[in-house]
Amino acid sequence: MMISVYQLKPKFQQLLLPVLNLLHQCQMTANKITIAAMIWSAALGLLLFMSPNHPIYLVVVAFGLLVRMALNALDGMMARIYAQQSKLGEILNEMGDVISDSIIFCGLFSQPQVNQSFVWLFVVLSIISEFSGVLSKVISGTRRYDGPMGKSDRALVIGLWCVMVFLLPSMITLLNATLIIGSVLMVMSSYKRLSNSLK
Repeated sequence: MMISVYQLKPKFQQLLLPVLNLLHQCQMTANKITIAAMIWSAALGLLLFMSPNHPIYLVVVAFGLLVRMALNALDGMMARIYAQQSKLGEILNEMGDVISDSIIFCGLFSQPQVNQSFVWLFVVLSIISEFSGVLSKVISGTRRYDGPMGKSDRALVIGLWCVMVFLLPSMITLLNATLIIGSVLMVMSSYKRLSNSLK
């Protein structure tokens, strides 16, 4: 059984409760948090794209991905706890995650020695993986997050790679292998989500 960051979500959400309460007091809504996460992701994608000339941006992206993971959790918590669930919110949440992932990962195109095809494969499979989870809801009524390479796992993997390359620039040669392994795990995740939705 392969472990996913998603399994840590309940404890992560508990840590975020004080932040959630503060955001609610500041009149933030679930949809506003989702939109903020998309804007934040666009900034991270730009920084990642510019990082070959500014290595310190890799550190910013790594920590920025942790913030994005928090925002992804907070919008759902806000909607559920404060009764802000809506059809528009569901659209923003699902589309926002796919768009945000794509923008961030496209920042990898500028990295030296990277195989452009592997980046495209990683981006496309991340979209298919999330689509599989949404399709599962159509089939079985439950949105599925199964598998070893969900959106939080992808953020963690890319974040760790950023930190390693900043500390040891020679580690940049591992990007192609990282993208290939991540792609294989996303295929496994998509299969697991769809197969479980049929049970």
